[in-house]
Amino acid sequence: MTDQQQPLPTASGEFGDKPALTFPDTPAPADLAVQVLSRGDGELVEAGDDIEVNYYGQVWGGRMFDNSYDRGSSISFPIGVGAVIGGWDEGLVGQQVGSRVLLSIPPHLGYGERGMPQAGIGGTDTLVFVVDVKGTSRR
Repeated sequence: MTDQQQPLPTASGEFGDKPALTFPDTPAPADLAVQVLSRGDGELVEAGDDIEVNYYGQVWGGRMFDNSYDRGSSISFPIGVGAVIGGWDEGLVGQQVGSRVLLSIPPHLGYGERGMPQAGIGGTDTLVFVVDVKGTSRR
Protein backbone atom coordinates (compact mmCIF):
# COMPACT_ATOMS: atom_id res chain seq x y z
CA MET A 1 0.00 0.00 0.00
CA THR A 2 2.71 2.50 0.93
CA ASP A 3 5.86 3.00 -1.11
CA GLN A 4 8.14 4.95 1.18
CA GLN A 5 10.85 5.01 -1.51
CA GLN A 6 8.85 7.53 -3.50
CA PRO A 7 9.01 11.11 -2.17
CA LEU A 8 5.69 12.48 -0.99
CA PRO A 9 4.61 16.10 -0.66
CA THR A 10 5.30 17.87 2.61
CA ALA A 11 2.52 19.60 4.51
CA SER A 12 2.81 22.72 6.65
CA GLY A 13 0.99 23.27 9.91
CA GLU A 14 -0.20 21.19 12.81
CA PHE A 15 -3.40 19.25 13.46
CA GLY A 16 -6.30 21.67 13.03
CA ASP A 17 -4.37 24.15 10.84
CA LYS A 18 -5.12 24.52 7.13
CA PRO A 19 -2.05 22.97 5.48
CA ALA A 20 -0.07 24.05 2.44
CA LEU A 21 1.52 21.32 0.33
CA THR A 22 4.98 21.39 -1.25
CA PHE A 23 5.45 18.80 -3.99
CA PRO A 24 8.68 16.96 -4.88
CA ASP A 25 9.98 17.14 -8.46
CA THR A 26 9.06 13.49 -9.03
CA PRO A 27 6.04 11.72 -10.47
CA ALA A 28 3.22 10.71 -8.18
CA PRO A 29 3.35 7.18 -6.72
CA ALA A 30 1.37 4.63 -8.75
CA ASP A 31 -0.13 3.12 -5.59
CA LEU A 32 -1.83 4.49 -2.51
CA ALA A 33 0.68 6.12 -0.17
CA VAL A 34 -0.23 6.86 3.44
CA GLN A 35 1.99 8.93 5.71
CA VAL A 36 1.03 9.73 9.29
CA LEU A 37 2.24 13.30 9.80
CA SER A 38 1.32 13.34 13.49
CA ARG A 39 -0.19 10.46 15.43
CA GLY A 40 -3.14 11.03 17.71
CA ASP A 41 -3.85 9.10 20.87
CA GLY A 42 -7.57 8.54 20.38
CA GLU A 43 -9.63 5.55 19.31
CA LEU A 44 -8.72 3.55 16.22
CA VAL A 45 -10.95 4.13 13.20
CA GLU A 46 -12.66 0.89 12.17
CA ALA A 47 -14.47 0.03 8.94
CA GLY A 48 -18.15 0.88 9.36
CA ASP A 49 -17.51 3.77 11.76
CA ASP A 50 -18.73 7.29 11.12
CA ILE A 51 -15.65 9.52 11.19
CA GLU A 52 -15.37 13.27 11.50
CA VAL A 53 -12.52 14.95 9.64
CA ASN A 54 -11.13 18.19 8.34
CA TYR A 55 -9.41 17.80 4.99
CA TYR A 56 -7.43 19.61 2.32
CA GLY A 57 -7.37 18.18 -1.22
CA GLN A 58 -5.02 19.07 -4.06
CA VAL A 59 -4.16 17.52 -7.41
CA TRP A 60 -0.54 16.24 -7.44
CA GLY A 61 1.58 19.23 -8.48
CA GLY A 62 -1.57 21.20 -9.31
CA ARG A 63 -4.21 23.25 -7.60
CA MET A 64 -6.28 22.82 -4.46
CA PHE A 65 -9.75 21.54 -5.40
CA ASP A 66 -11.51 21.37 -2.04
CA ASN A 67 -10.96 21.80 1.68
CA SER A 68 -13.06 21.97 4.81
CA TYR A 69 -10.83 24.45 6.67
CA ASP A 70 -12.05 27.44 4.64
CA ARG A 71 -15.67 26.47 5.36
CA GLY A 72 -14.92 26.36 9.08
CA SER A 73 -16.67 23.05 9.59
CA SER A 74 -15.61 19.43 9.51
CA ILE A 75 -17.46 16.67 7.66
CA SER A 76 -18.67 13.25 8.84
CA PHE A 77 -19.22 10.11 6.79
CA PRO A 78 -19.12 6.32 7.04
CA ILE A 79 -15.63 4.92 6.38
CA GLY A 80 -14.52 1.58 4.98
CA VAL A 81 -17.89 0.80 3.40
CA GLY A 82 -17.62 2.36 -0.07
CA ALA A 83 -19.33 5.67 0.78
CA VAL A 84 -16.20 7.69 -0.17
CA ILE A 85 -13.35 7.21 -2.64
CA GLY A 86 -11.33 4.03 -2.19
CA GLY A 87 -8.16 5.85 -1.15
CA TRP A 88 -9.98 7.29 1.88
CA ASP A 89 -11.51 3.92 2.81
CA GLU A 90 -8.11 2.19 2.60
CA GLY A 91 -6.00 4.99 4.03
CA LEU A 92 -8.11 6.12 7.00
CA VAL A 93 -9.29 2.81 8.47
CA GLY A 94 -6.81 1.95 11.24
CA GLN A 95 -5.77 5.54 11.94
CA GLN A 96 -6.13 7.02 15.42
CA VAL A 97 -8.37 9.94 16.31
CA GLY A 98 -6.21 13.04 16.64
CA SER A 99 -3.93 12.01 13.77
CA ARG A 100 -2.97 14.12 10.76
CA VAL A 101 -2.56 11.87 7.73
CA LEU A 102 -1.28 12.57 4.23
CA LEU A 103 -2.84 10.43 1.48
CA SER A 104 -1.52 10.21 -2.09
CA ILE A 105 -4.36 8.58 -4.02
CA PRO A 106 -3.87 7.27 -7.58
CA PRO A 107 -6.75 7.70 -10.05
CA HIS A 108 -8.04 4.11 -9.68
CA LEU A 109 -8.62 4.72 -5.94
CA GLY A 110 -9.91 8.27 -6.53
CA TYR A 111 -12.46 9.25 -9.14
CA GLY A 112 -11.27 6.86 -11.86
CA GLU A 113 -11.08 7.50 -15.61
CA ARG A 114 -13.98 9.97 -15.57
CA GLY A 115 -12.37 12.14 -12.91
CA MET A 116 -14.58 14.84 -11.45
CA PRO A 117 -14.61 17.63 -14.04
CA GLN A 118 -16.77 19.97 -11.94
CA ALA A 119 -13.96 19.97 -9.33
CA GLY A 120 -11.22 20.27 -11.96
CA ILE A 121 -10.06 16.67 -11.42
CA GLY A 122 -8.99 14.78 -14.53
CA GLY A 123 -9.12 11.02 -15.03
CA THR A 124 -5.33 10.67 -14.72
CA ASP A 125 -4.92 12.96 -11.71
CA THR A 126 -3.38 11.71 -8.49
CA LEU A 127 -5.08 13.32 -5.50
CA VAL A 128 -3.26 14.40 -2.35
CA PHE A 129 -5.18 14.94 0.87
CA VAL A 130 -4.16 16.06 4.32
CA VAL A 131 -6.79 14.70 6.71
CA ASP A 132 -7.19 15.57 10.40
CA VAL A 133 -9.15 12.75 12.08
CA LYS A 134 -11.29 14.55 14.65
CA GLY A 135 -13.55 11.77 15.85
CA THR A 136 -15.08 8.36 15.28
CA SER A 137 -18.28 6.69 16.36
CA ARG A 138 -19.52 3.15 15.95
CA ARG A 139 -22.62 2.76 13.82
